[in-house]
Amino acid sequence: MALDELKSAIPDFAKDLKLNLGSVIGNSDLPKQQLWGTVLACAIASRSPKVLRELEPEAKANLSPEAYTAAKSAAAIMAMNNVFYRTRHLLSDPEYGTLRAGLRMNVIGNPGVEKVDFELWSLAVSAINGCGQCLDSHEQVLRKAGVDRETIQEAVKVASVIQAVGVTLDAEAVLAE
Repeated sequence: MALDELKSAIPDFAKDLKLNLGSVIGNSDLPKQQLWGTVLACAIASRSPKVLRELEPEAKANLSPEAYTAAKSAAAIMAMNNVFYRTRHLLSDPEYGTLRAGLRMNVIGNPGVEKVDFELWSLAVSAINGCGQCLDSHEQVLRKAGVDRETIQEAVKVASVIQAVGVTLDAEAVLAE
């Protein structure tokens, strides 16, 4: 199992990450598609080759082809949106918020899976990328669709652990060179 390989690669000083990785994936209350879509989108967003290499095969095995593509689409579109909307939010000139974005985001309207799943994946990627405006927007859509806070927090926990594992393993790889 690739998850076990990934856990075994985590150094002893980051034992909490190893334990958390096992629990947020192995003991998650999220339905399988929501969990593995979150895992895949976050593995991509982490930018860690090791994390993506280890988690992608298991995600692919646990997702339909449509969900697999949609999770990758969530990571891709949020890579763009998180930069754009975070920048508009951080600029002190509020006029930027009134300008038309002019960016194509068709996948958000037709992701190929349940809208709630895509929104959850987008929220998790936005957590990794640190876009408060996107986090608020996706959280509001999820809450209006009846998703409880515990489910949203579960996706954010997956995102935070995957990101931390990626940072740790990539740093260790650089230090080992």
